[in-house]
Amino acid sequence: FRFVVRRPALPPPPPVVAPSEPLLLYANRRDLRLVDAARDKANATVVVGGLEDAAAVDYVYAQGLIYWSDVSEEAIKRTSFNRTGAGAAQTVVPGLAAPDGLACDWLGLKLYWTDSDTNRIEVAELDGSLRKVLFWQELDQPRAIALDPERGFMYWTDWGEVPKIERAGMDGTNRSLLVDQDIHWPNGLTVDYGQQKLYWADAKHNFIHRCNLDGSSREVVVKGELPHPFALTLYEDTLFWTDWNTHSIHSCRKQTGREQRIVHSHIFSPMDLHVFSPKRQPVCDSPCSHGNAGCSHLCLLSPTRPFYRCACPTGVQLLEDGQTCRDGATQMLLLARRTDLRQISLDTPDFTDVILQVDDIRHAIAIDYDPVDGYVYWTDDDVKAIRRARLDGGDAQFVVTSQVSHPDGIAVDWIARNLYWTDTGTDRIEVTRLDGTMRKILISEDLDEPRAIVLDPVAGYMYWTDWGEFPKIERADLDGLERLVMVNTSLGWPNGLALDYEQRQIYWGDAKTDKIEVMNMNGTGRRVLVEDKLPHIFGFSLLGDFVYWTDWQRRSIERVHKRTAEREFIIDQLPDLMGLKATHLHRTTGESADVTRGRGLARERLLSFLPFFFLALIAVGKQLFGVH
Repeated sequence: FRFVVRRPALPPPPPVVAPSEPLLLYANRRDLRLVDAARDKANATVVVGGLEDAAAVDYVYAQGLIYWSDVSEEAIKRTSFNRTGAGAAQTVVPGLAAPDGLACDWLGLKLYWTDSDTNRIEVAELDGSLRKVLFWQELDQPRAIALDPERGFMYWTDWGEVPKIERAGMDGTNRSLLVDQDIHWPNGLTVDYGQQKLYWADAKHNFIHRCNLDGSSREVVVKGELPHPFALTLYEDTLFWTDWNTHSIHSCRKQTGREQRIVHSHIFSPMDLHVFSPKRQPVCDSPCSHGNAGCSHLCLLSPTRPFYRCACPTGVQLLEDGQTCRDGATQMLLLARRTDLRQISLDTPDFTDVILQVDDIRHAIAIDYDPVDGYVYWTDDDVKAIRRARLDGGDAQFVVTSQVSHPDGIAVDWIARNLYWTDTGTDRIEVTRLDGTMRKILISEDLDEPRAIVLDPVAGYMYWTDWGEFPKIERADLDGLERLVMVNTSLGWPNGLALDYEQRQIYWGDAKTDKIEVMNMNGTGRRVLVEDKLPHIFGFSLLGDFVYWTDWQRRSIERVHKRTAEREFIIDQLPDLMGLKATHLHRTTGESADVTRGRGLARERLLSFLPFFFLALIAVGKQLFGVH
């Protein structure tokens, strides 16, 4: 979520083929092909071959670029294309789920796509950078997407439980419903720019209809003669579409639906379709073409004055000047799944999860973050180790690898620069320096199934849960001394634990009693915060006004407001959820000032804090270095 601005380096416009018109570009799953629609029984030319599952396709004619989505490879790719052929394929947007729809903004030079698995509509620069989620709510199965850059609108179909066709500004504003009656499987979608009409094909009702760009004046074009239409495009007075059942490309007069003919047949698996012509992408002046309109990052075309809007990559806030983006996210939710780590910015409402590029994660369980040096720490139960890496996946290291059985909970002491963890195999609580040196066993007696561990470095305490035969929540000094049972009644499987430093309260989640409870740090005022629809809490964290948790059975991440008890889903239906950590990226918990990165400045912070927790640090030092 931190980034450096780099304007996309586009290849120079190459000389583009100029055959008789119209030339049709279509995806055939295994390849992309061009066919001359003016010729009878035309042979198709393979543009890009050897593909896995090419579904959607589009192009930027003036730049000589062809884009396509590959559902099997879960990516969007592109190639340059001129009269000598196509260049090497390049992945521009990886890490997608089901990229069904794709559309190129040839004026603003942006790439738009739909994902029918994540139910999102996103946009990025043509090189895939500065990716942003535009829509993530009230989408079920978004498929086709079409753009009208001159007017600043985008259109899309949704064939989910409530089928519909919608439109919005290409900047994500002014969303409106156009069609929701007599519609079932709206597959194909195309815009008639000259007559300002929207055409779509329905594979369930076997028709092609059209309407005005605002959804009014709906008309029938072709009805009852279409076995399974999929993609749709037009050129001047002719409408073209692919059909799954006939394995062909068909055409008709766009006004009457008459003069139907088969343009091209015996296609392996016809998918998306576009007329490949500069007439379909007329070039005119764009506000984003002049110094990026002053935007620091994305400049998106808009239907309202000044006909553009500055936007930021997903998870990053736009500053009050309306042009400049923050230097990355400020609040983050870090998530451990069995085989990957993810981050979700809490600065923006879309809650898009992004995978950290760390290799060979076998079974991650607990996760924590050091806001001083910027490392993510996690336990891996399969390789029996504790690891760390930067947020961008760089500088990945093993911190603890020996005498680890089942590492479970983990906690960073951001002041004394120590790392604590629980081990349910050895039944120990241990500590080490953040780099894995100076390891020490703190507690090894009367532990049955220790799990979550959290720290209060300013007060000098650590807290942990034990879900064994006699479940309890305990506290001790950071050196393991002065051990005290805080809670040992009405507990089952206390999996999650979190501290509210400002309000001096302890929160925990119990996967057996199915409750989230809270009490004061002095042990008084115990009460239930949530006790409904909590089938199996595991990961648990607190930041600001919200408590966050993962649920194994619901496959979800939720949060609840600690005062109003209002709940909200962060992510739904994501399997293999484990631990999570909500954190400020550049600020230690409870502080109001940013912490400057760097170990030298961290030492200066440490010296400024010494009057408040000198005794706690001395106690830890005695244990670590054997000072008596």
